[in-house]
Amino acid sequence: MAKPRSGFATSSDTHSSCTLLLGCRHTTHKIMTRIFLVTGTSSGFGAELVKYVLEQGDYAVATSRDSSKLEKPAKATDDNYLAVDMDVTSPDSIKAAFDKGLKKFGSITHVINNAGFGLSGEFESLPDKLIRQQCEINFFGVLNVTREALEVMREKNKQKGGFIQQITSIGGQTGVPLFSIYCATKWAVEGFTEALAQELKPEWNITLQCIEPGGFATGWSSHNMIYPSKSDKCQAYDHLDGESAMKKRHGTQVGDPAKAGKAMYDFAVMSNPPFRAVLGSDAHGRIMKKIDDYQGLYTKFESQSKATDRDDK
Repeated sequence: MAKPRSGFATSSDTHSSCTLLLGCRHTTHKIMTRIFLVTGTSSGFGAELVKYVLEQGDYAVATSRDSSKLEKPAKATDDNYLAVDMDVTSPDSIKAAFDKGLKKFGSITHVINNAGFGLSGEFESLPDKLIRQQCEINFFGVLNVTREALEVMREKNKQKGGFIQQITSIGGQTGVPLFSIYCATKWAVEGFTEALAQELKPEWNITLQCIEPGGFATGWSSHNMIYPSKSDKCQAYDHLDGESAMKKRHGTQVGDPAKAGKAMYDFAVMSNPPFRAVLGSDAHGRIMKKIDDYQGLYTKFESQSKATDRDDK
C-alpha cells in the first residue's frame, strides 16, 4: 500500500501567535494529508471523531485497550484505517501503538487525547484506590501519550510538526460537586498543557489545544462511570447521592456526540486554532459565568493583592 503524503507547510507558511488571556503560544500549520491517532475510541467522542475523520478523506489510527472490540466505521478500509491496542498507563503500549501507526502511514499528524473515565461520589466516600486509578488514566495517561506524540512529531514525522488536542471538560475550568477528583484531573491537564505550550520551540511546529465539553449523551454517565461502593459511603453526606443524580441525568444532556466529533475535527484542522474551546451551550454558559465571577472577584480585591509588592519595586 502506498503511504499517504503527509506533512506541514514550510516556515514561510507558519507563524506563532500569543493569546493575551491565556498567555499560550500556538503554531498555525497547513497540512496536506492528516493522520489522526485517537485514544479511547470504543464509544462516545472517540468513536464519533474517527468516523468523521474518515468521512473527510483523512486517515485514522483508532486505539483502545482491546482494539478487537472496536466497531469498524463504514468508511474504513485497509488503506485509511488502523485499529491498535493501547493502554495509556503503559509507555511501552503507547510506543508500540505509535510505531504501528508510523509503519502504516509514515507520519502521525494529529493526536487526540480522549481516553478517560468518570468517577462520581463525595470526596470522603472515594477510596484511595479509585482516586489513584482516576489520576493514572485521566492525567498521567495524557502525559504519557503527549510525551510520545511530541517525540514523534519532532523527530519521526516525514515533515516536522503536529497537533495535539486534549479532550478535557468544562469540569477542567469549573468545579462540579460529586466530581472533585475528576475535576482535579481535568484541571491538571489544562495547567500542564498551558505550560507545555510555552516550552516548545516554534520551529517544531507543534500545536496544543484543550477542548472542554459540557454534557453530551454519550453513555459516559452509565457505562464509563465508576461510583464508590455503598459500604464506602461516608454517612455524613446523607444529602448527596452521586449515582442517583447521574442516573436521573443520563440521556437528558443537551450535547450531540456526533456534532462534538465534527467540532473536535474542525478545531483541530483550523488554520489558526484557539488554545481553548468549549463544546455545548451548557459549557459555554458556565465558562462565561466563571469569567464574570473571576472579573468581579479579582477586581474587588485588587488593592489587597497589589499591596503585597515590595516597597522598592
